Amino acid sequence: MGCNMSNVTVNISIQDKLLKEIDSVAARESRSRSELLRQAARVYVRRQKQWEDVFRLGDRLNQRLKLKKSDVETEIRSVRRRKSRRL
Repeated sequence: MGCNMSNVTVNISIQDKLLKEIDSVAARESRSRSELLRQAARVYVRRQKQWEDVFRLGDRLNQRLKLKKSDVETEIRSVRRRKSRRL
């Protein structure tokens, strides 16, 4: 199943230092700057969608369980205590 996507050229401003870092990573990975930036954009968009899903789930759980802010804070402290004991 093929996907017919056209490319569009976009002009953006990037600080010199960041551009040098981008070019360095692209060279190390034997990719073009464009390939690296496309991949970075895909990763960012996917991560944002995942966070939106997490927050939607949190909202649904909150509605179902009728949680208060203090309930959430108590649970966070509890999880942190358990983690610190394992270290």
